[in-house]
Amino acid sequence: MTENIVLTVVKDAITTAMLVSAPILLVATLVGLLISIFQATTQIQEQTLTFVPKLIAAGLIGLLMGSWMLHIMIDFTTRIFALIANMGG
Repeated sequence: MTENIVLTVVKDAITTAMLVSAPILLVATLVGLLISIFQATTQIQEQTLTFVPKLIAAGLIGLLMGSWMLHIMIDFTTRIFALIANMGG
């Protein structure tokens, strides 16, 4: 295994991880920001007010984007298995 192959696999793994995690992280961050602005405006400092909406939003995005995320991960796994098969002979 050459250095170029290793770097390509690592780059592909990082890209896949970012693609899969981005929708949930972006939505949770956006919901958290909106709730923080709401809390600062109304001066309500309830901890569950920040946690529960983020949890619900992350769950909904997981349900809506789950098949796409799974497809991305399956493509990555297929590429890794093909690389392993090509290294054998």
